[in-house]
Amino acid sequence: MADFDETFDWVVIGSGAGSFASALVMRKAGKSAVILEKTGLVGGTTAKSGGVIWVPNNRFIRAAEPDETPEKALTYLQAVCGDLPGSTPAKRAAYVSEAPMMIDFLIDHGVALERGSKFWPDYYDDAPGGCNTSRIVTAKPFNLKELGAWRKNLRPGFLDGFNARLDDGMRVGLKHKSWRLKLLYLKLVAQTALGRALGKYHTTAGAALQGRMLQAALKAGVEVRTDSAVSELIVEQNRVVGVATPHGTIAARIGVLVNAGGFAQNQAMRDQHMPGTRAEWSNTPEGDTGDLHTEMARIGAQMAQMDQMVGYQLTQMPGWDKGYVRPPAQSITGKPHCILVDQSGVRYMNEAGSYELYCQNMLERNKSVPAVPSWAVFDAHYAGDYPVGGVRIEKYYQMWRDTGYLKQADTVDGLAAQIGCAPESLRATIDRWNSFVDAGVDADFNRGARRYDQWLGDPFHGPNPALGRIDRAPFYAVDVVPGDVSTYGGAVTDADARVLRADGSVIEGLYACGVSSASVFGGVYPGAGASIGPSLTFGYIAAKHAAGVGNSA
Repeated sequence: MADFDETFDWVVIGSGAGSFASALVMRKAGKSAVILEKTGLVGGTTAKSGGVIWVPNNRFIRAAEPDETPEKALTYLQAVCGDLPGSTPAKRAAYVSEAPMMIDFLIDHGVALERGSKFWPDYYDDAPGGCNTSRIVTAKPFNLKELGAWRKNLRPGFLDGFNARLDDGMRVGLKHKSWRLKLLYLKLVAQTALGRALGKYHTTAGAALQGRMLQAALKAGVEVRTDSAVSELIVEQNRVVGVATPHGTIAARIGVLVNAGGFAQNQAMRDQHMPGTRAEWSNTPEGDTGDLHTEMARIGAQMAQMDQMVGYQLTQMPGWDKGYVRPPAQSITGKPHCILVDQSGVRYMNEAGSYELYCQNMLERNKSVPAVPSWAVFDAHYAGDYPVGGVRIEKYYQMWRDTGYLKQADTVDGLAAQIGCAPESLRATIDRWNSFVDAGVDADFNRGARRYDQWLGDPFHGPNPALGRIDRAPFYAVDVVPGDVSTYGGAVTDADARVLRADGSVIEGLYACGVSSASVFGGVYPGAGASIGPSLTFGYIAAKHAAGVGNSA
C-alpha cells in the first residue's frame, strides 16, 4: 500500500446529511471517521434547504396512522418511479426498510426530530399507495449557540434567527386571513424574542437539521474538516484505499463514502447533460461543481440519470441573483387566481404539481414552444392576497414596475402585449381557465383534484383551494424559469450503497449517497425531502455494510 500521511477507518467526502449519519454509525461501531468538506462551511445544500426528510412508515406516522405500512410505500414507489439504473426494486425495498430505522438511530443519538406536519401530502398522493397526510420528518428548531466555536463553520440557513417549526413558518404567510394564524404568528415572534432574551439564537429547517447532525457527530468523536477538497480517489488493486487532499493523503481502512453533492454549479456539465438550464438559477452552494462525479467516472463508475435535476422554479425579480436563496415561484402559480403560460400565451401544465415535475414540463415544452422563461399570469384578486417570490407586491411595487420585472395592464390584451404574445391567445387561455373554475374542474390538467394541489393552494379559498378566476383588473405577469435545488444523477449504486461499474461489478471500498449517486427514485420526486431522505438512509446503509454491523447499529 502507498504511503499515506494519515489513516482513518472511514473517509467521507462532503458534509451533507448522509455524511453525518454514516459517521455516527461508524463511531457506534468503534471505528474512526473523518468528514472532508470542500468549502469553508459544513452542511451542504441541506443546510440551505427546508431540511425535510421523506420517510414512509416512520415512527411518527405509524403512531398516528396504523394503515401506514412498508407494503403501501413500496406500492407507491413502484407506481411513480419506474426502473432506471439508480432506481431498482432492490434499492427501493432497501430504502423503505432502512429509512425508518435510520430515523430511530438518529433520535437515539440525540438528534431531535419530529413529524414535520400532519398535512404535507406526497407529490403524487392520488397514485396507488400515495399518502394524503404526511410522511415527512423534520428537525426541531435548534439553538445555534450550542455549537460553540463550530457555529461559524455551519452553512447558514434561510430561517436563522427564528424559533419556529418549518410548517408553522410556512402557514403564517396567510395570517391576514385567519385570527388563528395571527395568534400563531404572535406566538412565534414571542418565543423567538424570549429565546434571544435568554441568550439563545435559534434556526429551523435545514440548518437546524445540519446543526443537530454536526453536534451529534462532534460529540461522538467524528473528525470534521473544512477547506479539504478531495482531488483524487486513490485506487490500488481495484480497490479504493484512500483520497488525496491539498493537505496530504488519507488512507481509508474500511472504505470511502462520496456524498459531495452534484454538479449544479458547473455550467459545462449542465450544458452536456441538461442543456437549457443555468448554474445561476441553482440554490446549491458554490462547491457543487461535480468534482467527484468526474473522479468516480475516471475510476470506472457507471454514471446514470445525469439529465435529471431537482427542479425548483424561481422568478427573476430584481436582485434575484444576489440573495442567499433564489426567489421561489412554486407558491405563486399554485395559488388561486394564477396560471402559468408559455411565450405564446398558452397554459401547458398543472401548476400545482411537484416542483421537480414542473421544471421538467417547462424544459420539455421549451423544445417545441418557447417556454423559458414562462409567465405567471394573475389578477388583482391574487395581488391582494398572496406574495410573489415570498414578497408582498406592495412592498416593492414601484421598483418592480420601473425595472420592468412586474408586467401590469388594465386589460388582458394589454398584458399580452407586455409579455409578447398574441392577445387572442392569452385571452382564450384565460377564458378557458375561468370556465374550468366555474365548473369546479380543470378539464385540461386536473389541477386541484389532488390533496397536494390543495395543500399548495389556499385553505381559506373555496370551494377548491387551488382554483380561482382571473377576472379582476389590473392584470399582472412575472417570469418563471426552471431553477433547481440540486442535480439528481450520479454514480450507480447497489442496495448497500456500493458504487458499481457498467458491468455491474462493485468498485471495492467505494460507496456513494445523496446526489453524488443516481437517485433511488429515478427521475421522480415522490415527496418533500426525497433528496435528504435517501442521503441519510444510504449513508446509514453504507456505513453499516462497510463496518459489518446489522440493524443493532
